[in-house]
Amino acid sequence: MKTKYSSFTVIMLLLTATFVSGCMGANEESYSQSADYIVTKDYDDSYTRNTAMGEAEYDVDDGGASTASVDRKTITTIDMTIKVDDAAAGIDEISKMVVAFGGYVSSSYIYDSYYDSSAGKEGYIIVRVPESKYPSFLEDVGVLGEVTSKSVNAQDVTEEYIDVTARLDNLERQEIRLQEILNMTTTVEEVLTVEKELERVRGEIESLTGRLNYLKDRVEFSTITIRVTEPRPITRSWGIRDAVSESVNGFISMVNALIVLVGYLLPLAIVVVFLGGSFVLVRRRLRR
Repeated sequence: MKTKYSSFTVIMLLLTATFVSGCMGANEESYSQSADYIVTKDYDDSYTRNTAMGEAEYDVDDGGASTASVDRKTITTIDMTIKVDDAAAGIDEISKMVVAFGGYVSSSYIYDSYYDSSAGKEGYIIVRVPESKYPSFLEDVGVLGEVTSKSVNAQDVTEEYIDVTARLDNLERQEIRLQEILNMTTTVEEVLTVEKELERVRGEIESLTGRLNYLKDRVEFSTITIRVTEPRPITRSWGIRDAVSESVNGFISMVNALIVLVGYLLPLAIVVVFLGGSFVLVRRRLRR
């Protein structure tokens, strides 16, 4: 009995040590990452230092000011509107250009203008283009017609990216350690305890892996929403067409008003005719 409790105590201590070491590892990684941004120098010296990661650079000028540039992780989204002669053909051409740039079309659709039938067709196309190529892609799209509006938004997710990566690495080390502990267990109770902890760690690994994959996809591919419109057709009728159209519309409105008036008066006319006929019949009978 003592052996059983002693073994279980050892397992629990190992689990506790694994959890504590995981927390300490996360703190050490956080400190290590923070240390990559620290520069210790006299203010009257000027130099540039590259970190071991090869992604950060520090510049200290004569005035003592320091700047740090790192490999930033940004999610870029672009919205633009372009006016072309043929909206459908424009969207088809943009779709071909996306493939040529190594991207893909997320969605696209085209429709007649809801507000003005004479304005022609409109359409939207949402594409994903490699982040490094989107400026060239936008330039090529601009050749198709007249760019009437364009906005670029960049969301910095560097901090979240580093945090998720560090937490994922730490959990993967915990999983390996727990697997080693599982191989040391001798009782059913010990196995269940370790497997429960393994299940929790693996669930967090799956969640963080999904989040990291999402961030990588959004960072590597910019999302571009392009609205494609057609120019309004130019017509010269010197006001005659508008005048005829207004007169026809006025005539139709007047006919509609008369129909509505007849609809209101018809029941009243039926009642009056019925009462008048009854009065005449009654009067004739009384005279006889």
